[in-house]
Amino acid sequence: MSTEVMLLVLLGALFHASWNALVHGSTEKLLDTVLILCGSAALSLLASPWLRLPALASLPWLLASAVIHMAYFALVIKSYRSGELSIVYPVMRGAAPALSALGVLVFMHESPGLQGWLGVALISAGIVLIAAGSWADGRSHRHSLGLALFNAAVIALYTLVDARGARLSGDALAYTGCLFVLNALAMVLAAAWLRGMPALLQHGRKHWLRGLGGGACTLASYALALWAMTRAPVALVAALRETSVVFAVLLAAVFAREKIGPWKILSIAMVAGGAVVMKLG
Repeated sequence: MSTEVMLLVLLGALFHASWNALVHGSTEKLLDTVLILCGSAALSLLASPWLRLPALASLPWLLASAVIHMAYFALVIKSYRSGELSIVYPVMRGAAPALSALGVLVFMHESPGLQGWLGVALISAGIVLIAAGSWADGRSHRHSLGLALFNAAVIALYTLVDARGARLSGDALAYTGCLFVLNALAMVLAAAWLRGMPALLQHGRKHWLRGLGGGACTLASYALALWAMTRAPVALVAALRETSVVFAVLLAAVFAREKIGPWKILSIAMVAGGAVVMKLG
């Protein structure tokens, strides 16, 4: 993996942690999630004149991904309602790289090599260690962790689908833009049914800037990841992207005043070490 690709994936990881921190700190998680997706869709539409349409071969993968992402966002909202960001997010994102790497090996016949597998293992172990430390401190919520683990499987699934779709699309950025427009439409319909369109419109008028900022973060994060998957092994990009948990823990400590103990410090070191191993591979 080149230095350029690695740095851009890390930047995307920071963006990903930022929009998740925004949703976690919200008192209206459903409406803010929809608002963020609408922001990403609006930015995608603004950029569309400079992007070509994805190749027709990627359409089935695009539609499948939109359905899978509905489950992902629903689980994000549900798990954040009862669990700490510095616990739920690491488990949700930490178990995903190992599952993604196995899926890529089985279904795409792509292996990151011995050193790549070592990097994946270090990153995954370090991330899960964050939750283990919180569990040992007696601050975990089993229900939230169960949801986070289930969502890790969903993340691995859409990673495989989108890696294939982005490669078939001929343009990873155009594929990402179309995906976020579909996600926004689906979530708007779901929120309108659950909360009513007037409540959604009122929230949008009041917090449109939050939606635009969060939308920019989530769009940039996933666009960078899918672009990287067209230039580096999928398993390596998926694992490196989950270094976002380090940023999430730091954001939780600074803005939510969540405690960072020895377990989390050790886990951050393991994640950083895994990233270095992957780069040296």
